[in-house]
Amino acid sequence: MSLDKNLNKILIIDFGSQFTQLIARRIRESGVYSEIISHKKVKNKNIDNSIKGIILSGGPLNVYQINKYSFDKRIIENQIPVLGICFGHQILSKLNGGRVKQSKYREFGLANIRKKRESILTKNFFNKKNINKVWMSHADQVSKLPKNFNVIASSQNSKFAIIENKKKNFYGVQFHPEVTHTENGKKLINNFIFLICKIKRNWSSKDQKIKLIKDVQNLVGENKVICALSGGVDSSVVAQLLNKAIGKKLFCIFVNTGLLRKNEEIQVVKTFKKKLKINLIYVNAENEFLRKLNNVSDPEKKRKIIGNLFIKIFERYAKRIKNVKFLAQGTLYPDLIESKSVTGSQTSKIKSHHNVGGLPKKMKLKLVEPLKFLFKDEVRKLGLELKLSKEIISRHPFPGPGLAIRMPGIITKEKIKILKEADNYFIQALREHNLYNKIWQAYAALLPVKTVGVMGDNRTYEYLCLLRAITSEDGMTADFYDFKKSFIQIISNKIVNSIRGVNRVVYDVTSKPPSTIELE
Repeated sequence: MSLDKNLNKILIIDFGSQFTQLIARRIRESGVYSEIISHKKVKNKNIDNSIKGIILSGGPLNVYQINKYSFDKRIIENQIPVLGICFGHQILSKLNGGRVKQSKYREFGLANIRKKRESILTKNFFNKKNINKVWMSHADQVSKLPKNFNVIASSQNSKFAIIENKKKNFYGVQFHPEVTHTENGKKLINNFIFLICKIKRNWSSKDQKIKLIKDVQNLVGENKVICALSGGVDSSVVAQLLNKAIGKKLFCIFVNTGLLRKNEEIQVVKTFKKKLKINLIYVNAENEFLRKLNNVSDPEKKRKIIGNLFIKIFERYAKRIKNVKFLAQGTLYPDLIESKSVTGSQTSKIKSHHNVGGLPKKMKLKLVEPLKFLFKDEVRKLGLELKLSKEIISRHPFPGPGLAIRMPGIITKEKIKILKEADNYFIQALREHNLYNKIWQAYAALLPVKTVGVMGDNRTYEYLCLLRAITSEDGMTADFYDFKKSFIQIISNKIVNSIRGVNRVVYDVTSKPPSTIELE
């Protein structure tokens, strides 16, 4: 379960909430290590001295449907402070003799809560009027307060919005303090961590670097490691981390699929082979990928073809390096969460990630995934700590299948060329207008639609280019970036006037959810 049994931590027990990962991030942002484990997997024997506080997450479950969830009551009887959030608040109440029932009025979205009495949990949480805006997301509520619990705050529809049993160090909140919509939510979480759990800061980029290098060295020993390098932030940080840990025992294989951003292959070779002096094998497989993708339009088939061919080519070149025992991958926490529930709880699979679970059994290599418990922002900070350039670290995320999933429909050499140019103009414009670092991810996509246009006195019938730019904290949820009209006009004119094959530009104004960040 644990990355390090000696590292003091806050344990988050996950009941399937879409916000569970945000709880972990908020705690780590405050300089404290946190771990997530499923309610299905956690046992009382897992609770050791390194756990200084327990958080019970929200989730889609019903407390009164006992067959829908499992939880060992002894876990909260270890004299460790407990904070229940939403469903966690309800289960904490029920386990202590309270009652939970379906709400007469459901609460979804912002609600005002009013302070009823002082609590260490809500120190500096409320405004001067003793009110705070919080994010509610529940259809059930605590209907009877457990014995020896006090009400700290109430909302119009939730009489027991915040409750506590000070003697046992049990605290419950019906809302979600981990989301940005809750005002001073991070303050409430910090009060729990520092004032109630009395845990000390122990988690920084420097700590991560030292620990991860040591972990890699202990795992790998004197063996060789191969790494699939893409040039993106994740694989770049993995490569440099391994370079620092094992030096020349690392061999990186960079496969050019032909679906990369413009001139990306040149930048990767320049950075990793020439500057960082890493053992790098460059493979130009552009034509091989195009042949395999010929006339394929289904997005999942594209992903599978690219993923399988990538592994086949990678394997081909990996065999040339003798006595390799380990394969390094740049898998992140959100990759695991979207592809399969990392905690085994009720989160659903969204789509396949070709860098997760793609290792062919016949390679018989052990995995090295040093970033698999880190979020993207933590990876960027770690990269800077490893002395990677800001240009590499600040790069927007780029999907494993590359431009293939930004080009719905069939893939052709002509469409790839058009898309590379459009994407390059868009990214250049963002940099020139000092917008690039304000945006989590931006790209151009080429839609399988041609429209009529007029250029001069001539009729055109060309492709439609879609632009997407989103803001996000971790890629789990996202909102579109609200550009000024003048910028949209500049980039639209630039793309249409500079690229033969595009005569119309549109901007995607959909958030995640309901859409995903990528088109396919």
